[in-house]
Amino acid sequence: MILLARALLALAAGLAQLAALPPYGLWALAPVSAALLLSAVYGTRPRRAAWLGLLAGAALMVPLLKWQEVIGTDVWLLIAAAETIYFAPMAMGIALVSRLPGWPVWTAALWVAQELVRSRFPLGGFPWGKLAFSQPETPFTGYAALGSSALVTFMVALTGALLFTAVRAGTTAVRAKRLPGQIRPIAASLAGIALIVLGGVYAPVIGAPRADHTATVAIVQGNVPGVGELDILGERMQVLTNHVDGVHELARQVRAGEAEQPDLVVLPENASDIDAYADPVAADLISAAAADIDAPLMFGITRYSEDGSQREIRSVVWDPRTGPGDYYVKRYLVPFGEYVPFRDALSSLISRLDQVGSDAVPGTEPGALEVAGTTVATVICFDVAFDRPVRESVAAGGQIIAVPTNNANYNFTGQSEQQLAITRLRAVEHGRPALVASTSGISAVVTPQGHVQYRSPEARPDVHTTRVEAMTGLTPATRLGAFPEWLLTVAGLVAVGAACNAARRTRASGPPAQ
Repeated sequence: MILLARALLALAAGLAQLAALPPYGLWALAPVSAALLLSAVYGTRPRRAAWLGLLAGAALMVPLLKWQEVIGTDVWLLIAAAETIYFAPMAMGIALVSRLPGWPVWTAALWVAQELVRSRFPLGGFPWGKLAFSQPETPFTGYAALGSSALVTFMVALTGALLFTAVRAGTTAVRAKRLPGQIRPIAASLAGIALIVLGGVYAPVIGAPRADHTATVAIVQGNVPGVGELDILGERMQVLTNHVDGVHELARQVRAGEAEQPDLVVLPENASDIDAYADPVAADLISAAAADIDAPLMFGITRYSEDGSQREIRSVVWDPRTGPGDYYVKRYLVPFGEYVPFRDALSSLISRLDQVGSDAVPGTEPGALEVAGTTVATVICFDVAFDRPVRESVAAGGQIIAVPTNNANYNFTGQSEQQLAITRLRAVEHGRPALVASTSGISAVVTPQGHVQYRSPEARPDVHTTRVEAMTGLTPATRLGAFPEWLLTVAGLVAVGAACNAARRTRASGPPAQ
């Protein structure tokens, strides 16, 4: 019976974290999720904790990543299984450190450690579903400005551990009918939660960037044929035409006095999957659009190698008079979507992978593009899920954040909502407004406080013009980089080591765990 109860708690933990994340957005369930997992593994052996962690991870990852089904059910389940594995060692560690003084802190640190490893290995990592990503505009969000997503995850998990402590103390008091003896741990836990919430509210004030100037920017969402199909870019010319038509519509609005003249226009990733450097028809279409709006375009273009075997996914500054100039190359690529790992071996087993006709190659430089007097911190689509590319682009001088993206394969699956939540956290993390330009939605304007000022509909053309403040100065999170993440990870791992040593010393005399 106890084993069944633990299993149900583990499943509930995964489902609670799922519900906290978009598209559901019940963010308050994130610390509840951490508390439920702690309840499942508290006081149990590490081996049992491992499979309880797997239950929690599967309950989260399998439904969360269902949007990967567009690539194939096998790919979806394979990636979900790989992500689930990380919850086993984390649960084992939590079971061990729960026997140490100060265990709520070490428990929260192990959540950070799990996400650190998952964001880096294998194949560059897959950070989707972090606890932090459930907090785009909540009392915990402000911690992103101090210690990036890692500190947000830590505070959410710590709140969960304190919540568990309070509930456990209250339950003990009711069973033993000794409420006065448990008032202190209950009060201390609730006070700790209150302080965490209060700290999150005021955290963004510390070292907050300031406005340098105001820029008028536009985002264009051209829409695509065959939304939700894997081979969406098969209609390459139609996709390009849709997006240049969007720029012409913007120019019409400006001439009619319906929109302000923009200083720059942001278009999505893959707005042109035709190589406009090599195709004069594509280049003429983009140049005509830039001339019509009389503003530089940040245009998503795919640049192919001479033999077509490789490509770069770029966001290119296209000047109305001089044409293509500075550009940013996407640094984090989607395995099986933008390149095929171990292509020779896997393609012979999975013929569907031949649809990825050429492998994209990652960029190496941060995206700080000078556009019409504003430095734009540019990251492309999957990049935004990782701390490093956004941070380095802002540190290189970026004053606003631009996220060109292509989510056409994933419309109405929740993936676009998940990515927007990540972008909102990045805006707070670096104290910059963020612009999302998507092929078919969701395009959005996000304030430095993480508030969505504007969002487009999905699967429809859309044009929007707005004013944003270009910022100067760096938040503590931008300055500190990955240091808080590594510090918390090391603290969690040291605690695990200490718990293992303590267990070895007391194994002979201590009672067996239940």
